[in-house]
Formats: sequence, structure tokens, C-alpha cells
Amino acid sequence: MEVVPSIESYAGPKKDKYVWLKWTMAALIAVLNGYAAVMMYASGEWVFALLDLVVVSVGLYVFMNKKTYAHRYIFPGVAGMVVFIIFPLAYTIGIAFTNYSGSNLLSLEQARDFHLKKIYKVTGGEFDFTLLGGENNQFQLLLKQDDQSFISQPLTLLNNKARELAVREGRVHDEPQVVQLQPLNGEALGGAAPIRAIVDHRTHLSALDLVLPDGNIHLTLSSLRKFAAQKPLYTQLTDGVVLQKSGVMIKDGNLLRDNQSGELMLPNPDTGFYQYIDADGHFVGKGMAPGFVVSVGWKNFVRIMTDPGIQGPFMQIFVWTVIFSACSVAFTLAIGMVMACLVQWEQLRGRGFYRVMLILPYAIPAFISILVFKGLFNQNFGEINLFLEAAFGIKPDWYTNPFLAKVMILIVNTWLGYPYMMILCMGLLKAIPEDLYEASAMDGAGPVQNFFKITVPLLMKPLTPLLIASFAFNFNNFVLIQLLTNGAPDIIGASTPAGTTDLLVNYTYRIAFQGSGGQDYGLASAIATAIFLIVGALALLNLKLSKADKQL
Repeated sequence: MEVVPSIESYAGPKKDKYVWLKWTMAALIAVLNGYAAVMMYASGEWVFALLDLVVVSVGLYVFMNKKTYAHRYIFPGVAGMVVFIIFPLAYTIGIAFTNYSGSNLLSLEQARDFHLKKIYKVTGGEFDFTLLGGENNQFQLLLKQDDQSFISQPLTLLNNKARELAVREGRVHDEPQVVQLQPLNGEALGGAAPIRAIVDHRTHLSALDLVLPDGNIHLTLSSLRKFAAQKPLYTQLTDGVVLQKSGVMIKDGNLLRDNQSGELMLPNPDTGFYQYIDADGHFVGKGMAPGFVVSVGWKNFVRIMTDPGIQGPFMQIFVWTVIFSACSVAFTLAIGMVMACLVQWEQLRGRGFYRVMLILPYAIPAFISILVFKGLFNQNFGEINLFLEAAFGIKPDWYTNPFLAKVMILIVNTWLGYPYMMILCMGLLKAIPEDLYEASAMDGAGPVQNFFKITVPLLMKPLTPLLIASFAFNFNNFVLIQLLTNGAPDIIGASTPAGTTDLLVNYTYRIAFQGSGGQDYGLASAIATAIFLIVGALALLNLKLSKADKQL
């Protein structure tokens, strides 16, 4: 009896032959992503580093383990959902519980280091300086003030890139280099270097600590042409200090002392800013920018519900968003369904031409159509107002009247959305049996009765999930509002940037990036979280009311 070799007997050696390639690629991916994770963690983005490690580690396990062979086909989709949906949502919710904003971007350590780099000028004045020489990177510094002149010994100065590379490699320490100045006797030797040489060596020049002959005044670079007597504005007191009035000992690694006034400054965990403290240890005055990120709990959500300058515009914009989404779905569905029935009418000649013409708005990019309509609705020169003024003597204020602006938006969005509904209905009409219309005709029913008694009921069932998706899309239709009205006209009395035609998503964008008082990412994230919960709740409510979940 002849034995037929199995498929595995042929596939096995081939797999063993290329197994080294699989492990090599896996090792390369692990090394590259490990390096990327370390770099992200070093830059302070530990959340993204953790995401990278988790996704890549799970992916390597799934693809390299024979027991998880079946999961490798769905892993890319799951990973994409985690990276592009779940993680951004969780990250946004996390930001909603912080004071993250344009003035609170840094960590506490970064804010402290920023303040420690501040300097102030002390007695000793400013000195004009000239850079002499330049051959083989050998320079001398010539400083002048009134009738005094001082010069340094020849120095080797590295250009900016060479200096940064030397510091990074540890060949040069990133500490001030002390240079002793001497009185200039006679004329300075060597020509003055051009301003470009100062720019090219500015990093090294900034690291010089010039000491005048008396040894009491130190000079540092203050501009491209001046050295000035400067000192750090703040000093970090790591050993702590005893308050004069209360006698309380404060030992905080982030405690700073103002070298000009002698006052103490501590980070305020409630506001996210460094603030001065009085003799009792209480915070006084305003916070010193830049601030740092701190947790504020439910503060941003409470502001949405209690701040009159936010609550009023938020509710007004929320109501308009729901009305806009519902009307957009209703209008596009009605026009699309009617058009689909008309182009499917067998007695209509040229049906193919009408189909193409009616679908054309869907083929044109939406942003082009929106900008075209923006010109058509121009209050002074738009063709629509020119026609209305010539025919009826009226000239509507499309962009300044809140009601007319909303009407204009619905008109434009209906034009953009009806082709999609028409295409859906054209496909679903094919599924309706012709026998129903024939039986209806025998009973004496006309086209209108057939449309409302047969077509609409049979189309609504399969269309319901798509209508819910359309409602969610229009709820977040950012591009239409941004390009057509940019939210105008504005809502009077709002403490945040808000317009009468803004949708919630546009309102969130304007708070995050266009606020007059600085970008408020925490509040914008809280509103975005509220939008997610509202859209999700409305979608579930629609599913329950339509009983679509039982039909799927």
C-alpha cells in the first residue's frame, strides 16, 4: 500500500528553513520599539511609552506563539482600536481631571528648572564686548565700559553644534567656565570677528563666567553685543528654612528663594503655579508662569454645570447640536428617499443621467462645496442675495442673524448629505418585492399611498442603524461649521469662546485652541468626555426606541 505524504510533511521543513528570519524580524521590532519607549519615557511621555510596550509586547507574543495562531488575524484590528480609539478616549478623560492648559503645560520639575534659569542684573552695569581673532577657534574678549577696558586671555571657543556634542559625549561639562579679565594696556591685538562668529559660538559664550580684576563682579552674556553683571533670580533651598513669624520649619525640595527680595516661593498644588508665601507659610499673590499640571478632580465638570458663562452657552449649543443632527438626518433622508424612488421609476426616461447628476454632490469633496456655498451666501456679493434682492427686494443677513445662519447651515448640509441617503435607498428599493406594488395597484392605491404605506415602512427597518450612525456623524460635524460660519455670530456674555452656530465639537475646539485667556485643554477634555457620553446615550436610546437591537 502506497503511503501519501501529508501536507505537514512538506510544510514543516520550509517553516524550519525560514524560522531564523521570523525571529530576526521579531528581535529587530522589539529592539526598535524598546528604544522608542525609552526615548518617550526620557522625554516625560511615560503614558505613550507604556502604550508602545504593551501593544508591541502583546503583538510579538501573539505572532510568535503557536498557541495564539488564530488570534494573529484579529490582533491588527484590536490593536488599531486600542491605539486610535480606546487610548485617545482614556487619555482625554484623564486630561479632563487636570488643569492642563496653555499656562500649565510643564511638570513640576520642569517649572522649577525654568524658574531657576531666570536671572537679574546686579550692580556693575553692562559692558560692550568685541570678539577678537578667530584663527583655529582662538578668540579673545574685549570689554569696554565708559573709559574702562578689559581683555581676556586667548580662549578656545567651540561653535554651537560642537559644544552641544561635546557636552552630550561628556568631554565638556555643562558648567560655567570661569575666565579672569585683565585691564587692557595699550591697543588690542587682532581684528574684530564678525557678528556671525558671535552667533556661531553663542552657546559657548553663554557658558562663560567673566570675573573682573577686583574679583567681586561676575559677568555673563546678556545679548550679542553685551556682557552684564547678572545673578540667578531664584535659589533652590534644599536644606529647608525656618519661617520668621511662625517658626515653622519648611523643608521642601522645590522651595525657592527670591534673591532680589529675599521672599520664599513654593509650588501651590491647588493652582499648579509657584507662589510666594508669607511669614506664616500661606500663599499670597498671583502664581508665577509657567505653571505645572496638577489634578483638579471634578472641577472642570463642575464648571460646565455651575459657571454661568459656560453653562448657558453649553446648554444653548447642546440644544442646537441635537436639533441640527436630527434635522440633518430627517431632511437628507426625506429628499434622498424621494429622489431614489423617482430615479427608480420605470416610466422616467433618462434615469441613468439623473442618477449621475444627483450623485455628483457626493463625489465632490465636502470642503470645496462648503466654500462654494460660503461664497453663494455672501451677504453683499453672493448670487443668492443678489437674486433675492432683485426678485423679492430682500437681502437676508445669513452670517449675522443667528436664525438665518442656522437655516443656511441646514440647507448646505442637506445638499451635502442627501446623495448618501439616495444611494442607500436605491439599493434597498431593489429588495422590496414587486408583488406588493401590484397587489396595491389592484386595490386602487396610487403612488403616494404606495410610498407611505409600503416603501417608507419597508425602508425604515434596515435604514435605522444607518440613521443612528448619520446622527452621530452630524453631532460631530466639525468641518461644516468651521468652514462655513466658524461658529458666528458669537454668544454675548459667554466667558469662553462660543458661537450661536457652534456644535459641541466646535465649541470644544475653540476652548482648547482659541481661548483669549489661553488654551484650556482640561475644560475642553471635560466637554469632549460629556459629548462622548451624550452621543453614546442618544445612540442607545435610539436603538431601544426603534428596537433595532432586536432586528440586528
